[in-house]
Amino acid sequence: MNSSLVGNQSGRPFCLLAISYLETINFCLLEVVIIVFLMVLIISGNIIVIFVFHCAPLLNHHTTSYFIQTMAYADLLVGVSCLVPSLSLLHYPIVLSESLVCQIFGYVVSVLKSVSMASLACISIDRYIAITKPLTYNTLVTPWRLRICILIIWLYSCLVFLPSFHWGKPGYHGDVFQWCANSWNTDPYFTLFIVVMLYAPAAFIVCFTYFNIFRICQQHTKEINERRVRFSSQDGEAGEAQPCPDKRYAMVLFRITSVFYILWLPYIIYFLLESSNVYSNRVASFLTTWLAISNSFCNCVIYSLSNSVFQKGLKRLSGAICASCARQRVAKDSSASRSKRSSNGCHV
Repeated sequence: MNSSLVGNQSGRPFCLLAISYLETINFCLLEVVIIVFLMVLIISGNIIVIFVFHCAPLLNHHTTSYFIQTMAYADLLVGVSCLVPSLSLLHYPIVLSESLVCQIFGYVVSVLKSVSMASLACISIDRYIAITKPLTYNTLVTPWRLRICILIIWLYSCLVFLPSFHWGKPGYHGDVFQWCANSWNTDPYFTLFIVVMLYAPAAFIVCFTYFNIFRICQQHTKEINERRVRFSSQDGEAGEAQPCPDKRYAMVLFRITSVFYILWLPYIIYFLLESSNVYSNRVASFLTTWLAISNSFCNCVIYSLSNSVFQKGLKRLSGAICASCARQRVAKDSSASRSKRSSNGCHV
């Protein structure tokens, strides 16, 4: 890939976007700004999600919270791992060789994003079971089964991307490292392997479950409205059709899925084109990769803030923090006033 990207003999640093380079600071300004900005957003957002879940015990009564927390931890580690390419762009010395750091970074981020993608699919399955089998849901979805499912997600993600050390670039790379851009090529067979083992099943599960959830909600809405009209006509009152709450929840799921694929589709398309040697561009590689990684921040915002219980926990947590700050301020003011009075008494 990117055979035109050769090492720069003029002493300038290797910059993917080749713009916003300043001789005075001697590093790739635009790449550093983008990566550091995403890193701060991802880390801070997911830390808030994890903190709220630990401080709001009621959130743990929802089965989806297991997968949301798994996503939050995986996305948090994605943000932490972004420190590696940012340090590389700032030309900090790295103990290991660039090729090994590049491969480890690509593998780790690939595994973490795979965990996040699989968690999205598991959330859709969980919601599908909750709507299609509400009476047996509690017996089918138990805490220990959820923990086993999460363990399988992590193990499966680690195994799927393990051949990347031998077959080639797994993705989520952005070619930040010069060795990645010049020497680490994508293998079409490995790309097909990843698509078959991860991308295609996850996309199929999400589309299948959410389509059926929306269809079932439509049927429930129609039945509820028909019953409402029939009973109201018997009472002599005009019945007004109202949407079912399940339909509103289905629309939330539809928006969540849409945002997910909007962020991921450019990267998947580019990854397929690059692997088949149809199209290769370093700017497109960087932008599509980090657009997909930005989903780590969108996950914590969309999935968690769409949960009403999480919103209550966040408000309660923010209220407690504000109350604690107010108490500290009052205590500080009172101690300052006492010290002022005592100092005035000494000078009388």
